[in-house]
Amino acid sequence: MLRPETDYLAFLQQGRFMLLRSKTSGAFIFYPRVIEPGTGSTELEWVEASGLGTVYATTVVRKKIPSDNYNVALIDLAEGPRMMSRVEGVSPAQVRIGLRVRARVVQGEEQAFVVFEPDENIDVTVKGNPA
Repeated sequence: MLRPETDYLAFLQQGRFMLLRSKTSGAFIFYPRVIEPGTGSTELEWVEASGLGTVYATTVVRKKIPSDNYNVALIDLAEGPRMMSRVEGVSPAQVRIGLRVRARVVQGEEQAFVVFEPDENIDVTVKGNPA
């Protein structure tokens, strides 16, 4: 039985960033769900994400001192889907549209989650996408 959100969170707890892919169309799906949007296909499988992406949009969330500002970014994954996260390793104001990034799984207080780090040396084209 496919339990998309439960499975996704369990993979993150293991330090793995996984995406659902349609067995029929080859399209990658994020956020995890039980059917492929647009087709209704239930033929889905879990595959390891490349972790590569590009910043599509970003904003700086400004906090009162002594808290640090942080960014919220929309990341276009190399596999196709877009996800919301944040970019770490640079100041929030340095995150820009078009920045190439690489994912990593971090452990939060209650749950693991995906963040991204700048990586200008990556090619975000995923090879072998059966789409």
